[in-house]
Amino acid sequence: MSAAGAVRLVVVGDALLDLDVEGVATRLAPDAPVPVLDRLVERARPGGAALAATMAAADGTEVVLVTALGEDEAGARVESLLDGVTVLRLAYDGPTPVKQRVRAAGQSLLRLDSGTRTGSVTCPDTSLAAVTQALASADAVLVADYGRGVTAVPELREALAALPRRVPLVWDPHPKGSPPVPGARLVTPNRAEAAGFAERVGVPSIPAATMLAEAAGRAHDLVRHWQAQAVAVTLGEAGALLSYGDGAPVVAPAPVVDCVDPCGAGDRFAVSAARSLATGRVTVEAVQDAVADAAAYVAAGGPASLVARDGAPAEPPDHRADEPVEALLEAVSRRGGTVVATGGCFDLLHAGHVATLRAARRLGDCLVVCLNSDASVRRLKGPSRPLVPAADRARVLEALECVDAVVVFEEDTPAEVLRRLRPHVWAKGGDYAGADVPEAAVLRSWGGQAVVLPYLRGRSTTGLLDTAGRRARLHDTHDHDTHDTDSRETQR
Repeated sequence: MSAAGAVRLVVVGDALLDLDVEGVATRLAPDAPVPVLDRLVERARPGGAALAATMAAADGTEVVLVTALGEDEAGARVESLLDGVTVLRLAYDGPTPVKQRVRAAGQSLLRLDSGTRTGSVTCPDTSLAAVTQALASADAVLVADYGRGVTAVPELREALAALPRRVPLVWDPHPKGSPPVPGARLVTPNRAEAAGFAERVGVPSIPAATMLAEAAGRAHDLVRHWQAQAVAVTLGEAGALLSYGDGAPVVAPAPVVDCVDPCGAGDRFAVSAARSLATGRVTVEAVQDAVADAAAYVAAGGPASLVARDGAPAEPPDHRADEPVEALLEAVSRRGGTVVATGGCFDLLHAGHVATLRAARRLGDCLVVCLNSDASVRRLKGPSRPLVPAADRARVLEALECVDAVVVFEEDTPAEVLRRLRPHVWAKGGDYAGADVPEAAVLRSWGGQAVVLPYLRGRSTTGLLDTAGRRARLHDTHDHDTHDTDSRETQR
């Protein structure tokens, strides 16, 4: 990082000019059933890789943008909008692409594209020297590929492939762009892009029971094909699924937000992931940060704002505590919903438990908690546990808004109860990122998907018990010292 502590980010990719023409629609045209817009206002902003660079600069990042701009009015306009961004221009003989949206009442009515004819992008020796110097001083590199030719330049690809392993490379791919260079720390396709890339490289299409299972399969295959360290498939309102190519994937659920204009959400995700990696956070943490920032971005109006807003969990389905859990699951499945299950001892419910349960509930349409019985907890945790009997632990869990049903099981593992319930998703809390989840094979037998949910650091029942024990010992020592003092005073 720089002496002042700011993150240095190099953004590589295709720049565009985005124009929004906004008006007020109060009537239809007399000659066609189309709205008539009055009081038009044009708003211009950088697009493509230039939007990603602008977002990063607004975050307080030192940004260098390596891009191609046409020698035209649109290109000059893009560069004038890049406040706080150092621009390194490659040689380009084509026009600057322009995307123009016509909007009313926060909704897009029409999009007009121009400058779509792709020119030739090259990297002269003078440009290559400046790019190489910028890459050498970067804390992270983000490739924002928009399929216009920048990421296909051989000299540039060689420079990116030669980045030291310590420099995180995040690659946001495009269906018409170039594949990531081997060794990228994180590649961030959306769901449709992941499916398209998998088909393009000849990965067979395997029917999946859920969106998560489909995304997990695609991500697993793409990690191997791209020789990437990890792939995060963005899933819109469902968050993102992170795969290292082996073991169960990690799902970072998104908070529930109202979204009117999702334009730029993918750029927001990629920028936040790159910045987090640049500051030393591990990949799973960077994906969590990226999901939260992307949700806040769209909730605040998309391109109009970067102000965060908290979301709320989805409303649970109607379910009585005395209703058989099978009836609930059947009703949810019949409506085409997704059944999510998670499990554990949940002895002394704490903030880490609640965070995991809320995250699991966002993955589907109902959440069933598989709860270890008292005998099961004793075998797993020792004769002093549980502190709270199963009946009370179940009552506390059922009182949570995010929990729809609780099932107590006697075995040491939830394998048998999972075979009975057959959920679509099994959400495992804890540090299983990149490792095999023990229940994954059971879920696969009926097309279910096991995923890992990031845990809340520093929260555990064992930690609470240790803290309580230390405080009790300190209290006993204090009482003993006070008693000795009182006795001495009495003897005097």
